Amino acid sequence: MTEFDPALTAGPDIELGLDTFGDMTVDEDGKRKSASQVIRDVVAQAVLADELGVYSIGLGEHHRDDFAISAPDIVLAAIAGQTGRIRLGTAVTVLSSDDPIRVYERFATLDAVSRGRAEVILGRGSFTESFPLFGFDLDDYEMLFEEKLDLFARLRTEQPVTWSGRHRSTLHEQRVYPRTESGHLAAWIGVGGSPESVVRSVTHQIPMMLAIIGGAPDRFVPYVDLYRRAQVQLADQTGQTAAMPLGAHSPGHVADTDEQALDEYWPHYRAMHDRIGRERGWPATTKDQLIAETRTGSQYVGSPDTVAARIAETAKRLGLTRFDFKYASGPMGHATLMRSIELYGTRVIPRVRELLGS
Repeated sequence: MTEFDPALTAGPDIELGLDTFGDMTVDEDGKRKSASQVIRDVVAQAVLADELGVYSIGLGEHHRDDFAISAPDIVLAAIAGQTGRIRLGTAVTVLSSDDPIRVYERFATLDAVSRGRAEVILGRGSFTESFPLFGFDLDDYEMLFEEKLDLFARLRTEQPVTWSGRHRSTLHEQRVYPRTESGHLAAWIGVGGSPESVVRSVTHQIPMMLAIIGGAPDRFVPYVDLYRRAQVQLADQTGQTAAMPLGAHSPGHVADTDEQALDEYWPHYRAMHDRIGRERGWPATTKDQLIAETRTGSQYVGSPDTVAARIAETAKRLGLTRFDFKYASGPMGHATLMRSIELYGTRVIPRVRELLGS
């Protein structure tokens, strides 16, 4: 057995980022904004995050009328031109209904215009609208992701690729351009909670980003343990010497006080939850359920100290090296989101580092 140790410890150098799906929001009069304005607002939110020193911004990909962003790489390119430090990624790119070569080319190009700040989180997506939209059969859901991830992992070597599968044309010694300046495009795999996804992450040497959107974070401990065991087995076979990073993504909202945060968040969270719930057969949510989630679950809602304490607790429990805070849920207004970002950057992040440092 190798002496390689993949155990991760959350420390003060943890990477703390932000995510948004570009939810369709309302103006000060409660009127729904246009998708164009929401996209411009997202750019402004990312610029603020960059000014505050937030590590990263991730944009989700959706193809439905309650989210404005269907082409996150385009929005990220706009953000790249107005920022200088913040990493630019997705949350997630739906690889199953896209072409791996085109995904790689787009993000390698983003990496060039942003001077090496691009990254991509690959996933199957929790919504399925992109499959019929782009001509894919949902019966092939699992195979599409497995095949396309295999090809994408090979493309990351930036060497000629020979590959064949069922869902795209065969490649023989194919090069893909542009190459990145670093020789390596940063990538993650979004994992919602299946053992197969955990093993897939380690097999392809693409780090795991846990999507923890409900319930106690502790329920993901078995997946973290599997992630570590799989790395030990791979190290025995290949001589791998470096542990893979581990990230998590969870939603929430920050305001000056716990009461204010809950009051601001609740109506918009309810609108989002119940809208999606009507499609999926969920019962209507209640405020008591949300309160329970904010205390012991995966809704990080409260004052800066409250949110920081909960993030630090989760980071320690799971051994995270990265935590992405999904700051927008439902039609909450732009000004409120900007205040949440400001508090996250100026007070939550320093407090998390302080707690993990002690």
